[in-house]
Amino acid sequence: MRLSIIIPVYRVEETLDRCVKSIVEQGIDDLEVVLVDDGSPDRCPQLCDEWAQRDQRVSVIHKSNGGLSDARNAGIEQAKGDYITFVDSDDFIAPDTYEPLLRLLSHRSDIDMLEFPFYWHFGAKEQRIVDFGEKYYADTTDYWLNGHAYEHAYAWNKLYRRELFLDVRFPKGRVFEDIATLPLLLASAKLIATTHQGLYYYSANPKGITATAKGREMSLLLDSHLSVLSQPAMLRDARYYMHVLNIQMDVCELTGDEPLLPACSVNPLSGGLSLLQRIKALVLNIVGIQKLCKLNIFLHQIRSSRS
Repeated sequence: MRLSIIIPVYRVEETLDRCVKSIVEQGIDDLEVVLVDDGSPDRCPQLCDEWAQRDQRVSVIHKSNGGLSDARNAGIEQAKGDYITFVDSDDFIAPDTYEPLLRLLSHRSDIDMLEFPFYWHFGAKEQRIVDFGEKYYADTTDYWLNGHAYEHAYAWNKLYRRELFLDVRFPKGRVFEDIATLPLLLASAKLIATTHQGLYYYSANPKGITATAKGREMSLLLDSHLSVLSQPAMLRDARYYMHVLNIQMDVCELTGDEPLLPACSVNPLSGGLSLLQRIKALVLNIVGIQKLCKLNIFLHQIRSSRS
């Protein structure tokens, strides 16, 4: 069973060697590492070529800059493995991660996507390991809602059967592209599994899109979730609805736009809701989503004036 690992490369000359080294030292011979130089203006193109000369399992694509999605798509086009995974070039993989994952996939050939643990914001104060345990989901809606996949829809901590990408590509020029792509992949998946084996190190990046997102970026994130919420079963899930409501509130505050999230009555006693979510759900049911968004802006303005 062959694994293709796609690594977009752009302005990461300080971390690229660490990333690739963590992969080629996994102890797997049947491995394909595709470095996609996305027109990087630093030494990255040279470093990529050096890795290809050093290890026959490594190949390089040099292309003009097109962004993260475009780079991943270029790698998908070249990938020949039975399964595909992605690694961001400022992150790295723990030793002995891929071998047990591939062993699991060889024993369960019906698995279309396998999700494994990650170290969230490694190197930062809030760093923590996110583990999913050993679970199987034959229903993708169950995985999205009860597995809370919408909270960790990242491309990089999953192994995908290559056929899932036959008609799916990452949206070019779009931020939060993972949350727009995962539902498309799930539409073709019949079995998703999670495991406690393996570990992906997601490095803290204070300049990343998650930390610096503005109104336009948050609007795109909201749009992806609204597409999912068009399914009635999704709209009825209280925890997911409250998750999207938080994004909607941020969009209203950052853009001044009216809310697009459909109005919904949420039971504050629903399982899985935090105390803050219960309070927010209660206020939502009383005043409605438009007034809740305005109240959120007002409270933040008061807090800013006092600081």
